[in-house]
Formats: sequence, C-alpha cells, structure tokens
Amino acid sequence: MRENSCMLKIGFALTFAVLLGGCAFGDRRSLPYEDWNLRFFAPDYMQVWIETADVVDVNKRIFRGAARGVPAIAYPRPLNQGVPAIFRGQPRGWPEHPVGKGRYIREAALPRLVYVRWQSMAEPQTYEAYIEIPDLARRTMLKSEQTFCRADGKWITDYRNMVIIGLAPGGIAKVWLGGQCLLSTEVMRVQGTINPKGPYDGRSNGRHRPLAEESKAYIEQFGIPFESW
Repeated sequence: MRENSCMLKIGFALTFAVLLGGCAFGDRRSLPYEDWNLRFFAPDYMQVWIETADVVDVNKRIFRGAARGVPAIAYPRPLNQGVPAIFRGQPRGWPEHPVGKGRYIREAALPRLVYVRWQSMAEPQTYEAYIEIPDLARRTMLKSEQTFCRADGKWITDYRNMVIIGLAPGGIAKVWLGGQCLLSTEVMRVQGTINPKGPYDGRSNGRHRPLAEESKAYIEQFGIPFESW
C-alpha cells in the first residue's frame, strides 16, 4: 500500500515536470483581455469542499491557492434549514451550459495545467486531479466572437476567458469554456484519483467536512448517480 502511494507521488511529480517543460503558448501581455477566470461548481446535493486549486500557466508560473472552499451549487440553498418536503434539485448529469463561481487569475498567461484537490462530501472521499488544458482550448480562449449580451441589451465582442470545472462524486472533473455573454462549451472530462493522505492532506484524522442535512437526506433516499457524470 505504501509502495503504491509512493508510485502515485512519483507519477504526479513527473507529470508536473513534463508539463513545465517544453515551449510556452503566448504571453500574458499578448492576451486580448486583462485576466482569465477560474470557476467551479458541483451537481445538486453532491456537496464539495475545494482544499486547493493550483494553476500552472504556459510561462511555467505557478499560482497556488487559486480557489478554495465551496463551489457553486444550486441545491441545497445556502439559507435552507432542515429537509424539504420535495427535493427540487436534479444531480444526475451535467447542465448544458454551466457557469460556476470563482475568481480571476491575476497576472497569469493562458493555463497549461490546473491541479485541484477536493473533498467529495457525498461519499465521503478526497480526490485530486491534474487537468492538462489542450492547445485547442487555449486557442479558443483567444478567439473573439460577436454576441448579443442580454445583461445590457448590446452586441459585444466577447471571449471564452472562463475555465469552468464541475466536480462530481467518483473523482470526476469536467471542463468547459465560457464567456461573460457566451454559452459555455465542453472541453474535456478527467478522471481524478483518490488522495492517499485523505482530507486536509492527512491533517484531520480522516474526518471530512459534514454534509448539509438536506443533501444527506437526498442521498439516503435516492443514492448517488455515479454513472451519470
């Protein structure tokens, strides 16, 4: 078991070394916008706690702690207390055009790698994933599009400068690109692995963050639709 854990660590270290090598793709100063945005979300009731999300850009710069905490989730609502009479959320599958929530990665060039470690509180389990952003996705992030923006009722030039990542039970991470007024488009699906150290990198004696009462009740009644992601 210890040998497998060591091999995993060596494999991940090699992944970082390979990704940090090679040629760079552009420069932050050549971006057609100020910064790009990293966003996360989780399916209804499948609550997640992001321990860390770290970014490596194409210029080999590392941005640690680019995201932490609770990602976007429709259900349970933040102020809901107790268990509702009717569960209105639908965790099965992915939304067609997710948005997520997050923040801008300031001073970064285009992303080359996103590492995310998160607690899937629904199971519970701790996962990590190395998401290598394809060249085609980066090219898409640089391509302008004319679109009608409903927010202000105007036609604008927009870019898909939002990297949106959905995190689901089973260690699934799915990636979309979106823009302020552009519908998100799917990029890739990544199968994460179990973090051998457990929650909080082994600093919590195996204790994960607790589920909300509403999420716990939903899972006890309907289960976790692993196969849908």
